[in-house]
Amino acid sequence: MFYALNWFVVVSLFTLWSLAAWAFHSIAAWTISNAGTLAGGTGSIEALQVPVWLAPWVPPELALTLNSMIASFTPAIQTVLEWAPAMAGGLSIAVWTVWAIGAVVLIVLGFLVTGLIALLSRRMSASAASSRGLAAAR
Repeated sequence: MFYALNWFVVVSLFTLWSLAAWAFHSIAAWTISNAGTLAGGTGSIEALQVPVWLAPWVPPELALTLNSMIASFTPAIQTVLEWAPAMAGGLSIAVWTVWAIGAVVLIVLGFLVTGLIALLSRRMSASAASSRGLAAAR
């Protein structure tokens, strides 16, 4: 039972890890592919606003704060947008290399926990057998 529970947790974590890597890669690739649109100038960055459908749910003070933050970070955003095409080549390799390292770590941890469960079950059965042997000797 503990083996199945262990591997259920490992497979669940592996699925979440894979989903997170895929989502990060998709968002980063979309951002890089649309970097040219945003790099059109500071006017396009400053035109970023809270979406119309979200505006009724966001307090006006928060919207003003976000707009002022965007305005203050405009030079940094412009610099990153200029670097975006250079980063596109290594994005997939970097994301999936990190994913593979994490996947190997998860699988190794799964095997380690399986070994720990086996060791503990052997100790439990050995101690139960020795207590039965002592009870039979009396």
